[in-house]
Amino acid sequence: MSVKNYDLIISGLGCAGLSLAVRLSKAGLTSGKRILLIDREHKNSNNRTWCFWETGPGFFEDIVHKTWDHAWFHSNDFSKLLELEPYVYKMIRGLDFYQHCMKIINDDQAFEIIYDEVLSVQSTEGIGVCKTATKTYHAPQVFNSILFDKPVLCRGEFFLKQHFKGWFIKTKEDVFDPRTATLMDFRPDQQHGTTFIYVMPFSANSALVEYTLFTEDTLTQKEYDQGLDLYLRAQLGLDEWEIIEEEFGIIPMTNHRFQRQNGCIVNIGTAGGMTKASSGYTFRFIQKDTERIVQQMSKHSKPNYQHRDHSRFFWYDSIFLNILQLKKLHGADIFTDLFSQNDAGKILKFLDNETSFQEEVKILWSMPQWPFMKAGVQEGLKAIKTIK
Repeated sequence: MSVKNYDLIISGLGCAGLSLAVRLSKAGLTSGKRILLIDREHKNSNNRTWCFWETGPGFFEDIVHKTWDHAWFHSNDFSKLLELEPYVYKMIRGLDFYQHCMKIINDDQAFEIIYDEVLSVQSTEGIGVCKTATKTYHAPQVFNSILFDKPVLCRGEFFLKQHFKGWFIKTKEDVFDPRTATLMDFRPDQQHGTTFIYVMPFSANSALVEYTLFTEDTLTQKEYDQGLDLYLRAQLGLDEWEIIEEEFGIIPMTNHRFQRQNGCIVNIGTAGGMTKASSGYTFRFIQKDTERIVQQMSKHSKPNYQHRDHSRFFWYDSIFLNILQLKKLHGADIFTDLFSQNDAGKILKFLDNETSFQEEVKILWSMPQWPFMKAGVQEGLKAIKTIK
């Protein structure tokens, strides 16, 4: 099997891999380098969207498809139009992201792109080894975003799936307010577990409507379709609509501690623990992480890529998963308490792992106190045993 050598390899060209490649190019860190980008398939379809919030223009601001500064929260017991200030809720379409990144990459002679399935990445005697079915590639540094297998959970770790199906629809009549999104609507049946809809309107007669669940098992495609159909009829009063596109995805929600670095292999994206365990949000964490990586590479001869958000946020996420997976409370009730008793901007800041301890105490105090206190003690004891 032939071997090719590079200065750097990025394994996996999803959000994390492409974000890192573009940031390296924009920072001028590709000059004089040979960098291999490898993925099993071309990124040429609108197979996903990323929704996130920021307080100002972001690194990918030029390709933001739509923004909202107000969003609805609904449950059977509570509804409120949330003012998201100082945040703006944003959406980036997958195809726009891929095309934007690939243009920058194609204009940079340092990059070589290979489309092949990566079978493994490993660190051997100080060299990163990336293997495919036909070739082996070497580099002194490999950034890997491929999660090859479901993680093997340790005792006391939790694993849920955030799974969703979305329809991009058009309607004959004007039914949407394009200035206002629906962040979470828990009025759909909760028979499968924590279930909500979010609605991202683009115009008065077009929107992305997403059926989302936090559960251990996925549904059949027919069940997702039934959930979407029922919501459009029951909550939006629609009799007919045209489905322009569909998307489907599964995101792990787990307090498993993903390995960040193994020798010269650095895991990024979900594989590097950048998916928020309690919400599934990933895009902003990837952006903060890839920015840190580029800063490390530009400032230090021996960069330190190890990064963990403050341990208390990991503890908060573990508490939420403890309560949700062990079914101590209904997810709809948890989020209703959260949004009915707290400022929306503070909630978004909390979900970004950027609040102060004083702000966090107020948010946690608004939750059902006994279940959260009990789960907090359980997860705290686990953390102490792990440290020991």
